[in-house]
Amino acid sequence: MADLPPVHFFSHGTTMVLGERSNIADYWKKCGDDALAHNIKGVIIMGAHWNCPKNTIQVSMNPNPTPQSVAFVEKSKYSAYKPNPDLATGQRCLKMLQAAGFEAEEAPKFDWLIDTFPLLVRMFPSGCPPVTIVSQNSYFDPYFHTKMGTVLRPLRKEGYLFIGSGGGVHNLFRAEWKYMIQYRDTFALERAPDPPQLEFRQALEDVICRNGGGPELRAGIIRLMKHPYFRDAHGTDEHYMSACFLGGLIGDEEDHGAKGVLGAECWELRNQGETQFTIGSWPSGRVGRKVGA
Repeated sequence: MADLPPVHFFSHGTTMVLGERSNIADYWKKCGDDALAHNIKGVIIMGAHWNCPKNTIQVSMNPNPTPQSVAFVEKSKYSAYKPNPDLATGQRCLKMLQAAGFEAEEAPKFDWLIDTFPLLVRMFPSGCPPVTIVSQNSYFDPYFHTKMGTVLRPLRKEGYLFIGSGGGVHNLFRAEWKYMIQYRDTFALERAPDPPQLEFRQALEDVICRNGGGPELRAGIIRLMKHPYFRDAHGTDEHYMSACFLGGLIGDEEDHGAKGVLGAECWELRNQGETQFTIGSWPSGRVGRKVGA
């Protein structure tokens, strides 16, 4: 097994995960604390809400991004949080992706969205580490996004923490909105999630936690898009592409032995499964030292 940092596939949930206490927000904080304890060089993250047309992908190169307003959350909980864009690493990601044949472009005016910003506030409440955000492509080809992860995987050896921000079960057509509309409560569970959502959630856990890192994980994540309940779990594909990205990041033969764990989960809007997966672990004996040093 390679002596590399873990990677995370986080279901970013609704904006209320920033506004209210939850076990998944606690898990994000723990993962952020672990990353800082190992002196990460920076964070590289793919969200779900930034999708580029035709064959293009983009890397955020805005030196002063404005975070998207976080609906239904008191501004006092995030307004003072200052983004820390990592333009130098953004340029490196661009060159690596371009060298691999991707039509990768700079995005000098891109502002941070609610698929990444609230998660970073929860992970690193004392201050934002250097962050690079990469887009998806709007064709939502799982092999395309897996290859993006494979191309950027060498940066893990330098101590970068990779995060795929999406959703384990994310189909807004199956969500139940009544408690959110009336009480601004996304966590209310008057009855259990529907069977198709529960079935896919279990299939995703099986693929990640039974395989761990390696080519089997990469193939399994892609194969789940043919699962009979995939479309029930994902009405559209964008919240799943960051899982495919993760498959490339930790889907090499060298990644065999990296354990996959379900670190936390909850359900929002009754049928939206907010599963939080980590694959791999921090190198032992490296606290206080840069990974790769």
